[in-house]
Amino acid sequence: MTQDVSSTIYRRVTVRIIPLLFLGYVVAFLDRVNVGFAKLQMASDLAFSDAAYGLGAGLFFVGYCMFEVPSNLVMTRVGARRWMTRIMISWGMISALFMFVGEFRWGGIAQMIGLTDAELGFYLLRFLLGAAEAGFYPGIILYLTYWFPRSRQAHVIALFMMAVGVANVVGAPVSGAILEFFDGVNGWRGWQWLFLLEAIPSLLVGIAFFFFLPDDPSEAKWLSAKERQIIAEEIAYEDAASKSTGVLRSVASVLTSARIWALGFAYMSGTIALYAVTFWMPTLIQQFGIAKDAYFEIGLLTMIPWGIMAFSQIAWARHSDRNDERRWHSFIGYCIAAIGLFSLAYFAHSQIAGIASLTLITMGLGFSIVTFWPLAHRYFTGAAAAAGIAFINSFGGLGGYFGPTLIGWIGVGNMGGREAFLPLSAIALAGGFILLLSTSDQRKGAL
Repeated sequence: MTQDVSSTIYRRVTVRIIPLLFLGYVVAFLDRVNVGFAKLQMASDLAFSDAAYGLGAGLFFVGYCMFEVPSNLVMTRVGARRWMTRIMISWGMISALFMFVGEFRWGGIAQMIGLTDAELGFYLLRFLLGAAEAGFYPGIILYLTYWFPRSRQAHVIALFMMAVGVANVVGAPVSGAILEFFDGVNGWRGWQWLFLLEAIPSLLVGIAFFFFLPDDPSEAKWLSAKERQIIAEEIAYEDAASKSTGVLRSVASVLTSARIWALGFAYMSGTIALYAVTFWMPTLIQQFGIAKDAYFEIGLLTMIPWGIMAFSQIAWARHSDRNDERRWHSFIGYCIAAIGLFSLAYFAHSQIAGIASLTLITMGLGFSIVTFWPLAHRYFTGAAAAAGIAFINSFGGLGGYFGPTLIGWIGVGNMGGREAFLPLSAIALAGGFILLLSTSDQRKGAL
């Protein structure tokens, strides 16, 4: 089989499955982080402090991480199509419920634990949203391993991961516009409309998954039998070639592997920085001198870092694929993010410097993530793949709790609040070195 024939097959696969997966992650990420825009109105309406908001934003990842490994294992049994549909519809319904968070009454239970009714409802819904979405992202990463050999994964993961940037590029101005122009319609506040309107696409895309997403190549009727065989043989060839490198093949081996734990810590360092910035970016940009009620303008400025990230990581992934190199590509991404976080702490006193710092952060984290997974996947296959991907994403995903909570605890809205970005910079840099050291057996061409 020639390289041209193989490339033609994978281009066809990419065109058929990536747009739907991409759309799914766009709406997933939008429902996950739109609370950052809602906070601009909701915090004052419901009397949330920065600490309360930061804790609630982070609690999403507690539910997410608790159910992630089980979710991935269930997907291997029931199939991607049914399980992804369940995930998307359930999180869409929960996301819509946030519009009523100020109406919940807990009969004194909240007061007994030192919370307001609104705070308890917010915390519970954030936890449930994470539990509902658990397994979506690692499930997609696992799903892509059914279709693409490792030598082609960085590019397709980058195409899929563009959804993070696009969700913010599209979602930021839309969210800002909903806050600004829907406020008061039907007697509802803008943040209530935000949660309702942005939940609807999740329900619609979930239905599309059920009808159009094949479980694996064997169910892809748009591929010939010969094309399905070629995909299976190329993936099997790489799995066989990895037998001599200590690849993990069982769930138990994943949980006891020091390398997998190290990769989890490296991944966590990136998610700490990513979600600290993601959930607080609208507030940070507002502090660059934007009027407090200029929500649409805040949305437009928020587009810039995410838009640059979305397109630059594609070029980064292609360069990684062409050179068969993952470690240094990922490490450099961590370093760029660390520089951006340091700059945000010390030099972001204007819109230009602040947006530039945020752009370095998003770019660096985007660079690191698209080459991280092809590198990590080198260390497990078979039954261990579902557990390994879910475990790293689950353990590493706890950074989504620590990052926003740290910012809220220090109080980014107060003078000196940006001090939180100094430890975040050190954490990102440490994650890069952990990744580099824990994968020192990998060399160019090994993947």
